[in-house]
Amino acid sequence: MLELRQYKACDAHIITMWLKNEYAFRQWSADRYESYPITAEDMNSYYSQYVSGELYKLTAVDENEVIGHLTIRFIDEEKKIARLGFVIVDDGRRGKGYGKQLVLSALKYAFDELRVNKVTLGVFENNKPAVNCYLSCGFKTVKREITESYQCMGEIWKCIEMETDKSDFIMR
Repeated sequence: MLELRQYKACDAHIITMWLKNEYAFRQWSADRYESYPITAEDMNSYYSQYVSGELYKLTAVDENEVIGHLTIRFIDEEKKIARLGFVIVDDGRRGKGYGKQLVLSALKYAFDELRVNKVTLGVFENNKPAVNCYLSCGFKTVKREITESYQCMGEIWKCIEMETDKSDFIMR
């Protein structure tokens, strides 16, 4: 059974090994890291710039084995809206429902522990498995006036903005 726990610096070595190519790396991180590949030290250095309580770094474990990771951060001053980021599952375990378990566990954490009313995320439209996972977890696509996009690997990658709220989650 998948459990969420606080991220530990030693998790970075495992998580960074799941990023087998630059395409998958950019789908996971967009432009947050300067170059591929990243090391565990790069990941921990990136996270060290956040003050405690500003970014919740969570690791998913199954029988003490690290199988997933994500972050949650507040995006409003009232701390009622949270945003998921850096969502990843061990590449050897994809397609087995772990992504959905990870996201649903994160939603439970956000709604029950952080007491937010809404959770948002952005996902590249070229990442169909992730889009389908988020839809299966109750996220809905949100139209924006301007579509967020990133220059990745010589292409323009467009983001799909998604959100779900506490009432939708409780009704599931």
